[in-house]
Amino acid sequence: MEWTESIRGAIGYIENHLLDHIGAEDVANEVHMSSFYLQKGFKFMTGYSIGEYIRYRRLYLAALDVIVDKEKTIEIAYKYGYDTPESFTKAFNRFHGCSPMQLKKDISGMNVFLPLKIKITIQGGNEMDYVVEKMQGFKVIGFEREFSFDNSYEEIPEFWDEFCEKHMTPLSGKEKPEGEIQQVISDCCIGEYGICIDNIGEEGKFRYLIAGTYHGGNVPNGMIVFEFPDMEWAKFTCSGPMPGALQSVNTKIFNEWLPGNPDYEIAMGANIEWYAQGDIRAVDYESEIWIPVSKKRK
Repeated sequence: MEWTESIRGAIGYIENHLLDHIGAEDVANEVHMSSFYLQKGFKFMTGYSIGEYIRYRRLYLAALDVIVDKEKTIEIAYKYGYDTPESFTKAFNRFHGCSPMQLKKDISGMNVFLPLKIKITIQGGNEMDYVVEKMQGFKVIGFEREFSFDNSYEEIPEFWDEFCEKHMTPLSGKEKPEGEIQQVISDCCIGEYGICIDNIGEEGKFRYLIAGTYHGGNVPNGMIVFEFPDMEWAKFTCSGPMPGALQSVNTKIFNEWLPGNPDYEIAMGANIEWYAQGDIRAVDYESEIWIPVSKKRK
C-alpha cells in the first residue's frame, strides 16, 4: 500500500472502530505498516498523534450523545472507552471546555472535531537534498528514555536540557574527562545523534537515545548500546537553525518525499538525526535526518 493510501486507510479504520478498544498497533497492523513510522507520519501529516485523533473523535461523538440526552453520563463514558464517569467528565471538560451537564444547557461551547481528510500536494518530491547510502552495521551508545507520541515534542527537548546540564556543562572547560561516563561521552561524541527506535509491544511509545558512535569497551551504568544492521539509509541534509530546519525537512519527508517516491520504502522502525558541532542557532548550521530504506519491489 502506498504511503498516502496507508494514512487514508488508517483514518478509515479508526472511523469504523471508534467504539472498539483499538490503539496505534491495531491501526498499523490493518494497513501493514510499521507502527513507529505510521505514528510518526500521522503526526507530521495531520498535526495529531493517532492516540489524540482517536480520543478527540470519541469526545466529539460523546458530545453529540450528551446533547441528544438519550443515555446517562455513565453509559456514554463506558461506550467511549472510559473506566469511570469521573475520568470521562475530566477528559470531556478538558476537550470541550465544559462538563456534560453544562453542554446540555448550552451547546455553543462544543468543540467540533470531524473526520480528517488527507489531501497530498507533492511539491519537489525527489528533488529534495538527499543521498541514499549503503552502510555497514554500526553500534551507538548513549542515554535512553521512553516517550509517547502524544508528548514527545515537549518532552524530548527537556531530555536534552537534562543531559546538557548533568553531563555536558560539567565536562566543558576541562582538560580531560573525569570518571567513566565523562570519558565515554568524550570518546564517543555523545550528543552527535538523536535516535528514535520503535518500542515494539509498548502501545503509542518509542525509545529515544542521545547517543554517539560506540567503539567498544565498557558500558557505564545508565547507558545502553544499540546496533543497527547493514542497510541503506536515505540521508536528508538540513541547513539552518535548530529546531526549525529539522522540523521543516521532516515535514517534507512525510508530505512530499514518501508519497511521491517510486523507488524506496521504509525498512525499519527507526530514524537518526545527526548534529554537527557548532552554534545550533546559526543560519548555516548543518544537520541531517537519516531514514532506513529499501528498494521497492517492482
